[in-house]
Amino acid sequence: MNQSSKPLLVGVISDTHGLTRPQAIDALAGSDLIIHAGDVGRPEVLDALRALAPVHAVRGNVDRGSWAARLPMTELVEAGGHLLYVLHIVDELDLDPPAAGFSAVIFGHSHKPSIETRDGVLWLNPGSAGPRRFDLPVTVARLRLTASELLPELVTLDV
Repeated sequence: MNQSSKPLLVGVISDTHGLTRPQAIDALAGSDLIIHAGDVGRPEVLDALRALAPVHAVRGNVDRGSWAARLPMTELVEAGGHLLYVLHIVDELDLDPPAAGFSAVIFGHSHKPSIETRDGVLWLNPGSAGPRRFDLPVTVARLRLTASELLPELVTLDV
């Protein structure tokens, strides 16, 4: 696939807490790859996502057990010529993303969806696709990557 002619679609999900919502699966269908930014909850969540596309997942603070021990705390994902740094708790970031050459930092934990650009780096929290918490929306994100730009979109799930 020529990345310059066809954008790469990255599905981004976080804080599922063991819940695989059909609406989340529908929203991520068609992704070229999927990133799970932690608090997976159960390995079956990753199995369901792997049925859609290759998955990169990091461990969140609720992920316990032998299956979760295999998940890294952080991951650097190369996609479409961009470096995406993934971790669960953004406050634990211990490096300078612009200096490291990252195009994006992808994180979860707060359950609050957000898209922000700082110093040329995209900061993306897809929110939570798991059990609803407080009055926060249930969301995932889509990230379209071209050779020259990252186009993020938050998707509110109808649950």
